[in-house]
Amino acid sequence: MMSPLFLLILLFSSLTVGFSGSSGDQNPFTPKAYALRYWDKAIQNTLPKPSFLTSKASPLTAIQAAKYAKLAATNALTTRLPEFCSAAHLLCFPDITPNLSKRDKSQSFTGYEDGQNFTSYGIGGAGSVNNFKNYSDGFFNPGVNEFRSYSRSSGGGSETFTGYGEDTNVVEEGFNTYGKGSGGGTGEFTQYGTNSNVPTLRFSSYGEATGGRQESFSKYSDDSNAGDQTFSNYGKNSAGAVSEFDSYGNNSNVASSTFGSYGAGGAGQNETFTNYGINMNVPEENFNNYGAGTTGGTQTFTNYRDQANVGDTSFSSYDKGSNQGEATFTNYGHSFNEGTDTFKGYALNSTAGKAGFKEYGVNTTFKEYNKDGVSFSGYTNATTSSAHISGSLAKKWVEPGKFFRESMLKEGTIMPMPDIKDKMPKRSFLPRSILTKLPFSTSELKRIFKASDESSMDKMIKDSMGECTRAPSAGETKRCVGSVEDMIDFATSVLGRDITVRSTENVNGSKKNVMVSKVKGINGGKVTKSVSCHQSLFPYLLYYCHSVPKVRVYEADLSDPNTKAKINHGVAICHLDTTAWSPTHGAFLALGSGPGKIEVCHWIFENDMTWTIAN
Repeated sequence: MMSPLFLLILLFSSLTVGFSGSSGDQNPFTPKAYALRYWDKAIQNTLPKPSFLTSKASPLTAIQAAKYAKLAATNALTTRLPEFCSAAHLLCFPDITPNLSKRDKSQSFTGYEDGQNFTSYGIGGAGSVNNFKNYSDGFFNPGVNEFRSYSRSSGGGSETFTGYGEDTNVVEEGFNTYGKGSGGGTGEFTQYGTNSNVPTLRFSSYGEATGGRQESFSKYSDDSNAGDQTFSNYGKNSAGAVSEFDSYGNNSNVASSTFGSYGAGGAGQNETFTNYGINMNVPEENFNNYGAGTTGGTQTFTNYRDQANVGDTSFSSYDKGSNQGEATFTNYGHSFNEGTDTFKGYALNSTAGKAGFKEYGVNTTFKEYNKDGVSFSGYTNATTSSAHISGSLAKKWVEPGKFFRESMLKEGTIMPMPDIKDKMPKRSFLPRSILTKLPFSTSELKRIFKASDESSMDKMIKDSMGECTRAPSAGETKRCVGSVEDMIDFATSVLGRDITVRSTENVNGSKKNVMVSKVKGINGGKVTKSVSCHQSLFPYLLYYCHSVPKVRVYEADLSDPNTKAKINHGVAICHLDTTAWSPTHGAFLALGSGPGKIEVCHWIFENDMTWTIAN
């Protein structure tokens, strides 16, 4: 039986839909209409409400909001999850549905869309030629993909897999088997998950238990942002094979990666691993086995974590228990900014072989290696000072213009503008009527949004909840908000009720030089406090809002340096007290100096915002 309030909403909704061409803003019972009324009540001025915030209010109709609020109150929202996610404009991952179950023998495939499951490709073909060019590339929205088998148990064939999940955003992908149990032939896998944003990648097996086969894997998760990647087996238990792995996680930012096994248990094979985690920023890397238990053969590992910035890495075993082999490890952890590195086993329990280790970086530990037949060319201990950070390396990790000094904010200055474009998936706030009925709990939110363990959704929820629930930094006041009303409540609790919110007007000038034109200091350019809000990756639109004292906020017209035409209106915030910042913060990497010694300014990026007193 429907409640009287629900019946009243239903009646009023039908009347207002007939009255107006667009019921969303006209119907006073919609979540957006309620949020706008709440704004008028909570904020004591008549300044315009900026569309960059009001457009993020829930798009649900009054009837939809009432229905989903009732489901949330009875813990039944998960039973209508796809419908709810679509109507409320949320980030939800679809269930993987089977498609294109098998493609045997010689095949040529040029493109495959996102969000599906590919079961078998080129299985059991003898002397076949397979070519798979693109799988889920360029899909700039969240997706879940799985590829089960490619060229399994084939003989003497030639296979090429060109791209899997490149240029994707917030993607979860799994590739289970490539060329397993094949004899002879060649296999080539060119790119997996490169240029991706927040990828969760799993590659289970490549060239396992093959005989006399030549294989190459060119790129895995290079130039990617954040993410959690695993690669389980490459060339395991193969005989007489030639294996080459060129690049894994290079030039990536804050990645967590695990490589389980490379060439373990093989006989007479020739293996080369060229780069793992090169030029990474704050990596967390684990490499478990390379060439363990092999007989004969030649193994070469060229670079591991070279020129990386901070981070924690471990390499568990290299050429362990091998017989009559030759192993060379060229470079491990030779970074320009020290992290914590651990290398546990090198040629341990190997017999009659030859092993060489050329360079091993600072701030590291090296445990358990075969004292006989192992040579070390260079080992830098923790007392050695780290390498100087060159300007070119700083630019790799900190985009030019991302941080700058306050003195740059003056008319006529030409400076680089970083890429301020929002890379997050588009989502909307939840209505407060639904949000208050959802437990802000990792386990409960995983249940509601059907997040399986170790999935992308699981990681998203855990990471955001961890940031929301951590203790505030010194002098920081913080809160995560999932509705317009909650954001207003937090901003007014810190700044009072005569406030306004600002953001950079557009993304014009991104990744180019801009000229600073007219500059205006908020609150007369005096030291003030503000509430800045940054998006979190979460099923619904969630902002991490925090207030840090001792800042100055500026508005500035930005012009094209050549034509002098105005192209943007930027908002910048300058942090005057950086005492509590980490010495490895990107600002100090880019600007030099250290915590508490300089102020640091940055632009407010697209869809981020800062609240201040009205001015």
